[in-house]
Amino acid sequence: MSLGACVWFTGLSGSGKSTTAAALVPLIRRAGREVTVLDGDVVRTHLSAGLGFSREDRDTNVRRIGFVATEVVRHGGICVASVVSPYRATRDAVRAMVGPGFIEVFVDTPIEVCERRDVKGLYAKARRGQLTGMTGIDDPYEPPLHPELHLKTMEATARQNARLVLKFLEERGVLDPQPLEPARSER
Repeated sequence: MSLGACVWFTGLSGSGKSTTAAALVPLIRRAGREVTVLDGDVVRTHLSAGLGFSREDRDTNVRRIGFVATEVVRHGGICVASVVSPYRATRDAVRAMVGPGFIEVFVDTPIEVCERRDVKGLYAKARRGQLTGMTGIDDPYEPPLHPELHLKTMEATARQNARLVLKFLEERGVLDPQPLEPARSER
């Protein structure tokens, strides 16, 4: 049976978690593996509909995503989750559920950049006091202490970061090493 893994992207809203995950998924498929994608926004509309943004509800949402990821990994699959998951203790609980296949990827982006990227306008609403409990504004984001990968989006593109994750998966034995593609110009 193939090794299962959960690539858990965590970071502020607008940090580039989903963009990097979207760049990673086709690379994993090209390596011959199927992928289950658990995007925080999509999960909230289906699996976690009805939950709010209190600490308890956020923890419940993250644990639900962790449960699904655990099942995928247990059956030898690969799960790519992109979830703000602001609280370290809850991420650690998911790590314990998933087991050794859990790969925490901290998508580290300054809040000022996240605010500029904010297509939903959540940061602006929080700054105006129209929204409370916004992670990074009036609710904490607790960065991982020892993530398997620490991606800095101001230093690399989403595609470059996705390749770093792919290389890590190859080194871990989750994926067979892929032949190098000719370098293409990236902007």
